[in-house]
Amino acid sequence: MRKTFLVAALLSLSVSGGAIAQQQQRSGTPEEQKACAHDVQKFCRAVMDDADLIVLNCLQQNRAKLTKACDQVLTNHGQ
Repeated sequence: MRKTFLVAALLSLSVSGGAIAQQQQRSGTPEEQKACAHDVQKFCRAVMDDADLIVLNCLQQNRAKLTKACDQVLTNHGQ
């Protein structure tokens, strides 16, 4: 359950100027959450319990290795 919440939180974050406002709206469709859950577990396991932006940074650092579905989710959310 924590993994699902974490992925949902990641999907709602934006590192652009609106990041603070968007942090309060932690959402993501179940499909989006599912699309990145495996990638978070595989590439970012060591930081899964850290702050959301740290996990997002980890996903971005591993961008070339992400599944197409998770990459598209990040793209769709301006990442």
